[in-house]
Amino acid sequence: MVIIQTTARARRVGDRPKRRRRLGRTSPAAYLAAILVAGLTALPLLFVIIDGFRSTPDINSKPVGWPSPWRLGNYSGILGDQQFWRFLGNSAQIAVVSTALAVGFGAMAAFALSRYRFAGREALYGFFVLGLLLPPAVAALPLRLWMSRLHMLDNIYGLGVAEAAFALPVTIVILRPFMAAVPVELEDAAVIDGAGRLGFFWRILLPLSTPALATVGVLAFVTSWNSYLLPLLVFDQPEHFTLPLGVATFQSQYSQDTAKVMAFTALSIAPAVLFLIFAERRIVDGLTGAVKG
Repeated sequence: MVIIQTTARARRVGDRPKRRRRLGRTSPAAYLAAILVAGLTALPLLFVIIDGFRSTPDINSKPVGWPSPWRLGNYSGILGDQQFWRFLGNSAQIAVVSTALAVGFGAMAAFALSRYRFAGREALYGFFVLGLLLPPAVAALPLRLWMSRLHMLDNIYGLGVAEAAFALPVTIVILRPFMAAVPVELEDAAVIDGAGRLGFFWRILLPLSTPALATVGVLAFVTSWNSYLLPLLVFDQPEHFTLPLGVATFQSQYSQDTAKVMAFTALSIAPAVLFLIFAERRIVDGLTGAVKG
């Protein structure tokens, strides 16, 4: 036993230099690519945030530069404007409704498509996959007419339902393989213990699918938060506008005040950026589990 343990340790120690050499050959290129992508992504956002601390004449005379002096009036003025908070509240309500509906109905649909066998199951799943190829712009006119007949125009919750419908395909595509990877033995044990299919779904499958549920929840929330076309189609009254529509409205009102428009834009994207930063690990874990499944 001592000889075997010593040999195993020697092998592990001998493998470490090889692993380090492999990481050494691949990591610089990976880090360089990550830094390049991060720079290209963050640089425009950085300019927007910094220009919010400048004055419009300063931006016109020197488009690229640091504030001199730093001006807090643009941001403080917007934060003190009730219009901004109304846009923020509308976006939050719609995003919460859309996320709850997409995750709830998507989880139930993914459960049926992953754990039950019935005629046309794969065809139905393929129908949801095709939904990934349907951009909202294609369904713009039919959606407007349909919501008008249902008296759902200028309705915050009606827009939440429409956005949830567009979020369902990606939700089901991510959740189905994750739920299918759960061993059948767990379901059999739950049925034997008297839990039943629904008991297995609520008590076992959903807790095990928490990473995937968090992932689809974050994606649905951020997609709803950044949506521009659907709110533009549904809302006619300014009091129902979301933040993306609010940015367009604010820009038209203060088209000559570039610095103030930059500050409004920076504040409108800040909640989504912060949300993604804190939820990054959840997204990676959920997508990794879906790919493995």
